[in-house]
Amino acid sequence: MRLLDWQRNSWLVEHKSSREEIEALLAIVERDLANAKVAGLADDWRLSIAYNAALQAATAALAAAGFRAAREQHHYRTIQSLALTVGWPAAKVDRFDRFRKKRNIGGYESAGVVSEREAREMHELAGGLRDDVVAWLRKHHPKLLGR
Repeated sequence: MRLLDWQRNSWLVEHKSSREEIEALLAIVERDLANAKVAGLADDWRLSIAYNAALQAATAALAAAGFRAAREQHHYRTIQSLALTVGWPAAKVDRFDRFRKKRNIGGYESAGVVSEREAREMHELAGGLRDDVVAWLRKHHPKLLGR
């Protein structure tokens, strides 16, 4: 399946991105990667902050590709689109999606369900995704990067 197929299914909406938008999204990624390492934060919060960093990186890739996720299942579609934008393998996409589900439990249903290891793994995943998205942008959309 391709992103245009997703658009036909109303999962994505066409979107014209800009260098300013991509730079702003990547700045959020950097901020959140740093904030997720602040000492004393609960593991639930650390995972949630690192998750947001990864989600913003995925959003940047999708925007650079000319789309944004439709409202329904926005996070899910943004995560799944990584296979079609930066070429992430299914195992990485599935891992990110498992963290999405874990974040929903920890953020909305019950506190204390995230381990230190899970928070660290989400942070590592987010950092790796940031690197992959920046490399993909440099290769496919260099005009959207300021550096």
